[in-house]
Amino acid sequence: MKQLADVRFRPYGIGDRERLRGMSDRLSPQSLYTRFWSGTPRIPEHYLATLAALDHWDREAMIALLDGELIGIAEYARDRARPWRADLAVLVADPWQRHGLARALVAYLAPLAERRGITGFDAEVILENRGAMGAIQHGWPAVRPVGADGAARYDLPLPIPAPTPG
Repeated sequence: MKQLADVRFRPYGIGDRERLRGMSDRLSPQSLYTRFWSGTPRIPEHYLATLAALDHWDREAMIALLDGELIGIAEYARDRARPWRADLAVLVADPWQRHGLARALVAYLAPLAERRGITGFDAEVILENRGAMGAIQHGWPAVRPVGADGAARYDLPLPIPAPTPG
């Protein structure tokens, strides 16, 4: 069983580009497809460049590290037309999927967004990504997706709801 207690969480930094590039080796073609919606064989260079330009206000990312290797990343990007909203995206290395890592990353990211005036996340999930849809449903049990064009769209209010007992 994977242990989150061994994982270190922190904001993405300028020196993390090579760690993120190396994470490609721990991602299946399916994981890359469901995150980037294309058949890319590795994490795309344009994504690495986007993260290099994080301002840690309108755009923020939290990473999960284990023994110096990047095993997960969650990010938000503020919607310029609706500055109280932000798009949410998460990517977790295959060996760590379904172990609560995505939930932990979002739990660290959400309070940062709230402190910066963001009241909710928007998430768009390709319909083949049942794992992500299940994780969203677990974190926001009252939220229902709106689906169209091969994707489920979610309106995720902040703060994240407290877990229900049971």
